[in-house]
Amino acid sequence: MPQPGLDVVIVAFRSRELLGRCLDSLLSWPPADGLNVTVVDNASGDGTVEMVREHYPDVTVLPQADNLGFATATNIGIRSGQAPYVLALNPDAAVAEGTLQILIDRMDADPDIGCSGPALFREDGSFDHAARRGFPTPLSALGHFTGVGRHLDSGPLAGYRAPEVERGPVDAVNGAFMLLRRDALEQIGLFDEGYWMYMEDLDLNRRLADAGWITWYEPGVRAVHTKGGTTAGRRDARLTIAFHRGMGRFYRRHQASHNSPALNALVYAGIGVKLALALLKRG
Repeated sequence: MPQPGLDVVIVAFRSRELLGRCLDSLLSWPPADGLNVTVVDNASGDGTVEMVREHYPDVTVLPQADNLGFATATNIGIRSGQAPYVLALNPDAAVAEGTLQILIDRMDADPDIGCSGPALFREDGSFDHAARRGFPTPLSALGHFTGVGRHLDSGPLAGYRAPEVERGPVDAVNGAFMLLRRDALEQIGLFDEGYWMYMEDLDLNRRLADAGWITWYEPGVRAVHTKGGTTAGRRDARLTIAFHRGMGRFYRRHQASHNSPALNALVYAGIGVKLALALLKRG
């Protein structure tokens, strides 16, 4: 029996209902060469493992004893397969008809594409601007977190949303749906497990770009993304800390060496202040 051309890796944590929708979409719209689906369960304890085993017997489920975070758990799933393409997919995402095949065809046609992603839409039909992004810089982060950049169509304050890219090469696509070429991963390495959750997708796209690979944004196909569906719409203290630690790690690994010590100190102080305000807002 021929090996399927796509390995799908889904990291689940207390997202049983959304995971069912995700799996239904994958099994309804598989690519022509077939797919293997692996669910890595991060100690959900909510019946996720039992649900997958009962209702999706062709899906491999790998239960973990602890919540390993996104990067480590995704890497476990990636290492368990050998298909030429790997889809890192969130359980709160669902693919539409044709999405997988069209993206695979696009990557087949251009061997320089190491990663691709579709347009993402929320359940209310609104576009999720995080579907395509520029690599964060101090100015684009300022524009994003103050909200100023979200109302601009160009310029450094709007750079995080990559508004100038309608279709084609882009700095990064969203970690909710990343179609990856296994050859590219074997060259640059898998997700950086120093990120527990958040920013590991941007880090991977940064390393792909540094190695000469293209990340392709394809708005002609889509997936539904229930924003915050795996975190009940809000970040607890651990997730809030992980998000800000990820920001600091990304900046330190990819930008700090190019900037002055004064700017670096300002950036790290800004991340610290933002974290403190976020934790205070949580109460």
